[in-house]
Amino acid sequence: MRRLFVAAMLATATLVTAPTGSPVASAEEGCPDVEVVFARGTFEPPGVGGIGQAFVDELRAQPQLAGKSVDVYAVNYPASLQFSTAADGVIDASNRVRDMATRCPDTKMVLGGYSQGAAVAGYVTADKIPDGYIPPDGITGPMAPEIAKHVSAVALFGKPSNGFLNTIDRSVPPITVGSLYAAKTIDQCIPEDPICSPTGGNNGAHQAYAFDGMTAQAAAFAADKIVAGMATAPKTTSAS
Repeated sequence: MRRLFVAAMLATATLVTAPTGSPVASAEEGCPDVEVVFARGTFEPPGVGGIGQAFVDELRAQPQLAGKSVDVYAVNYPASLQFSTAADGVIDASNRVRDMATRCPDTKMVLGGYSQGAAVAGYVTADKIPDGYIPPDGITGPMAPEIAKHVSAVALFGKPSNGFLNTIDRSVPPITVGSLYAAKTIDQCIPEDPICSPTGGNNGAHQAYAFDGMTAQAAAFAADKIVAGMATAPKTTSAS
C-alpha cells in the first residue's frame, strides 16, 4: 500500500488545469527554429500534459523568440505507476533528439519533463549508465557528446528526488544531469513538494508549477539559452 500510495503521488498532474494554448505541433514536415521534447507526468493523457503545455505556452510568448517557430514533440511512454517503464520514455526521447540533430541540425531543442517525465528527461542527459545498473533492452549507453550542442536547454519540474525513487523501487538509478547539460538545465522544485524535496509535505504543491511562476521562469531561462545558441552556432546543411 505504501508503495502504491507513494507512486500515486506522481499522478497528481491529472488535477492540473493549465493555460490553454496552441496544440501540440509536429515538426515532421519541416525543421522549426525550436522544438520542445517534453515528457508528461504520471497518468496524464498522451501529449505534453498540463505543466508541459503551460511551459510551451510561456516559451512561445517570450519576446526573444518573436517570429520563431516553436514545435513540440510529446515523448511517447506509458507514464504509469510502473516506474520501470520510464525507460520507454528515455528511449523515445533520446531517439527523437538524435533524429532531430541529424535531420534538422539548425533546430534548437529544449528537453523537458514533469514529475516522472522529469526523471525521463534527466536520464536522457546522463553521461554514463550508473555502475552496477543493468539497463533494459533499447538502452545501450548515453547519447553521443556531439548531440548536446543541439540541445539548448533542459527544463525539469518536480523531478523525483533519489530518496523518493528509493521508496518506489531501490533498483531505480539516481537521476543525475550529465556534465554536458548541467549548465543549461533549470531544475524547478517547489520546497513543499514531497516528490522532489526531502522536506516537502504538501501533496498539492506538486500540482502548482503552472501557477506559481516556475513555468514562466523556466521558459525565460530556456529562451535566453536558445537565443544565445542561435547567435553563436554556424549554419549547417541537413544530411540527405
